[in-house]
Amino acid sequence: KALEDPVGEVEGMVKRPNGLLIGCQRVPMGVVAIIYEARPNVTSDVAGLCIKAGNAAILRGGKEALHSNLALSKVLRDALKGTDCPEDALLYIDQGGREATTYLMQLNGLVDVLIPRGGAGLIQHVVKNATVPVIETGVGNCHVFVDKTAKIDQAIDIVINGKTTRPAVCNALETLLVHRSIAAEFLPRCAQKLKEKGVEIRGCQRTREWIPDALPASEEDYATEFLDLILAVRVVDGLDEAIAHVQRYSTGHSECIVTENYSNAQAFLQQVDAAAVYVNASTRFTDGFEFGLGAEIGISTQKLHARGPMGLKALTTTKYIVYGSGQIR
Repeated sequence: KALEDPVGEVEGMVKRPNGLLIGCQRVPMGVVAIIYEARPNVTSDVAGLCIKAGNAAILRGGKEALHSNLALSKVLRDALKGTDCPEDALLYIDQGGREATTYLMQLNGLVDVLIPRGGAGLIQHVVKNATVPVIETGVGNCHVFVDKTAKIDQAIDIVINGKTTRPAVCNALETLLVHRSIAAEFLPRCAQKLKEKGVEIRGCQRTREWIPDALPASEEDYATEFLDLILAVRVVDGLDEAIAHVQRYSTGHSECIVTENYSNAQAFLQQVDAAAVYVNASTRFTDGFEFGLGAEIGISTQKLHARGPMGLKALTTTKYIVYGSGQIR
C-alpha cells in the first residue's frame, strides 16, 4: 500500500512546434499470467503487485504447495470483495494438469504477458511452448571475480555470503574467479571457510595447487547453476580473462568484482552484460525488496521488456497521450 503507484504517471510531456502536447503515460499491462514452482509467498507477492499496478492476475502454482496456494488465493480474493477491484481480478488454476498449463501459455488475445518463475526446466518449457508474450526470469549462473587488489577479508565475506546463505536461489554465487597474483593468499583461507560451511569445491588445475583436495572442474561445471553447496573455481591471469569467462558462461543475472582498483571496477561494470553488476557487494542483493521495490514478480534476465528485479513499474506499459487544439497534418 505504501508503494508509489506508477499507473497514470506521465513522463516527458513536451510541446511540439505545431502546438501538440505529447506525453508518455504508464498504464496496466492487462492480464498477467504467472506459472511458478514451490514457494507460496509468490502467490501473495504476485497478487499484490499485479493488482496494485491495475492488472488482473492468473496464477498457476506448483503441486508442491497446492494447499497453501489455494488458501492464500482464497484469502486474497475474499479481501477484494467490497473494493473497487473485482474478485475475479485474481484467479488461481488448481486443476487440469500439464494440459491446463499449456492451454494457459497459448491464450492469445486473453493473456497479455506470461511470467514463469522457477528452475531452468520450467522456464525453458514456457519459452519454447508459449504463444503469448513471455518475460523470462530466474536462471542465475552468477560469478564473483576477486581482483589482485581485493581486500582479502572482504572478498571472503562476499564469497561466503553469496554461496552459503541460500544456495538454492537464483542470485547465489556459482563460480569464483581469482586473480593469480592473489590466489596464494586468498584461496587457502577462503577454501577453509567454504569447507566449514559444507561447500564442495571444483577447481581448475591452478586452483588445486592451492586447494589440493578440490575436485577437478569440468567445462560443464563452469556452465552450471548448481543451486547447491557446490562452487566452481578458476584462477585467471587478469581482468580481461575474468570478463571473457563471465561473458562466455553468464546467464545475465548477477555478476560481481571485488577490487580496490577504480579503473578495473569501471571496466567490469561497463563490459559485463548482466541484469545486475556489483562492485564489492554480494550478488545476493539482487532482489526486489533489497532494491527498494517492495517486492518482485521475478528477476528478468532478458533485455525486453524489463531487466532485473521487476516491481510495480515493470508490470505497466506505456501509451502516448496527445493534446491538440484542432491541428491537422
